[in-house]
Amino acid sequence: MCTFVAVYCVLIPIIMDKNEQKTNGLQIELPADVAQGEYVNFAVITHSSSDFIVDFARVLPGLPKASVKSRVIIAPEHAKRLLMALQENIMRYEREFGQIKLPEASHNPRTIAPFNINEGGEA
Repeated sequence: MCTFVAVYCVLIPIIMDKNEQKTNGLQIELPADVAQGEYVNFAVITHSSSDFIVDFARVLPGLPKASVKSRVIIAPEHAKRLLMALQENIMRYEREFGQIKLPEASHNPRTIAPFNINEGGEA
């Protein structure tokens, strides 16, 4: 599996082995608290002339407020590389597991929330 990690303002391809993460002699430390990850189902993306800001949040049915779990700030060049890496990985995923189906977006095609957040977050 190949992923991309921003290190010193450079996206570096990393070949993932079962128990270690290395690329060209660079070792990546993955602390236990970060390794567990954080579930998110909503992202807000903004940008300026010099940066892209992605806030990853968790939206839950019945709760009027989303909780931001992580904010990532990256340069435009890295945002484009991330986009390309995501596109490549989605193509690989769909080849292996089948097409990812998105629900019909009747009123707001740009919304990525798993349920309608404009009506109190109810599913």
